[in-house]
Amino acid sequence: MTNNIWKQGELIEVAIADLSDTGDGVGRYEERVVFVPDTVPGDRVVVRLLHVKPKYAHSKLIQLLQPSPHRIRPSCIVADKCGGCQWQHIDYEYQLEAKRNQVIQALQRIGGFTAPSVDPVLAAVSPLGYRNKSTYPVSVSTTGQVQAGYYQKGSHHLVNLNQCPVQDSRLNPLLAEVKQDIQKRGWKIYNEQRHQGQIRHLGLRIGRRTGEMLLTLVVTDWQLAGITEQAEEWLQRYPQLVGVSLNRNPERTNAIFGRETRTIAGVPYLREEFANLEFQVRPDTFFQVSTETAEALLEVIQEELNLQGNEVLVDAYCGIGTLTLPLAKQVRQAVGLELQAEAVEQAILNANRNSIHNVTFQVGAVENLLPQMGIIPDVVILDPPRKGCDRTVIDSLLRSKPARIVYVSCKVATLARDLKLLCEGGLYKVTRVQPADFFPQTSHIEAAAFLVL
Repeated sequence: MTNNIWKQGELIEVAIADLSDTGDGVGRYEERVVFVPDTVPGDRVVVRLLHVKPKYAHSKLIQLLQPSPHRIRPSCIVADKCGGCQWQHIDYEYQLEAKRNQVIQALQRIGGFTAPSVDPVLAAVSPLGYRNKSTYPVSVSTTGQVQAGYYQKGSHHLVNLNQCPVQDSRLNPLLAEVKQDIQKRGWKIYNEQRHQGQIRHLGLRIGRRTGEMLLTLVVTDWQLAGITEQAEEWLQRYPQLVGVSLNRNPERTNAIFGRETRTIAGVPYLREEFANLEFQVRPDTFFQVSTETAEALLEVIQEELNLQGNEVLVDAYCGIGTLTLPLAKQVRQAVGLELQAEAVEQAILNANRNSIHNVTFQVGAVENLLPQMGIIPDVVILDPPRKGCDRTVIDSLLRSKPARIVYVSCKVATLARDLKLLCEGGLYKVTRVQPADFFPQTSHIEAAAFLVL
């Protein structure tokens, strides 16, 4: 570029050398960073500069001059448009390598760990067809057709899908056909700008082991003419469909689900088998999207902890007890802490369903409950949301000094930040970090860090 000036709209040639934690390819041009979606380290490309800053720029791929050896043909015909996946053009082995590197980089840069011990990533059993849950925005095309799919990258333009290669293939018929039923019924599709219409999202869920399915429509109000008749028709048409529900979300918000869900036909949950236990999972329940990989990570946790049956274990942010209940079978006493009362209700139900009686659950914010527990646990499991742990939680652990902590994270930046706080006084040491690929074809990575006194 002339006079070393960044120019928006200009075409430049870049060699891609790395991947960012958001999934974009990263190259350099005249000592400055260029982010390029849809590229792979090893690609040489022509890009158009879009958002230009003094030290970096975001750009758009215009031409692939030389493909990387790690570049493959995507499994999905709309992979270059759909925002559901970022990495279908990258071979799976390299995805795993990039994700492990992402964990190492976060631990070094944010956590200050000089040589973190990070295991190879636990690979998904299959990098396609793994999702047990999908929630699709619904819209209307310019020709008036009801559509469901994911938004185009960086836009609010919907890419219509009749199948999705990363969701369980048994859900594809529902994705293709339910839209047509919505069209025939004449139900109004929600318009985000005008805040008008009824149908906002289509939610699909399946028990990977049982095959039971749930179908949920996210709506702005309950008054959906003919919904009971249509729900019964869906149950007849799809033998594995066990429940049809409405979830009401009348707010102007990006949140998908509202606070209340009503079952219209069938039952309000599906059954799933996980870690040799049976769980009831509702339409709006948090349950890991990749059943098999979650189980594999649990096995690593069990192996590493090597529980002897006399321990007291606390599972913070326990949800419906996905980790609490399998681990409770291996300890003397288990306690689950969870903010959402509905999740705790399901956790108690699931404990009773599996005849696990040495576990109790408490409703409330972990930062409030943990300091008041009155017991010193031997093991604490932390599985917080993406924002990580509240500082109060970290301080409480540093005071109570449980012998072992397992921190399961869905965002490595906040994992690294919190591990630094736990370890900076020298009280705890990280012995192992095990990443697990819950979201193949995307840049997301989960990791479990093991700490000892």
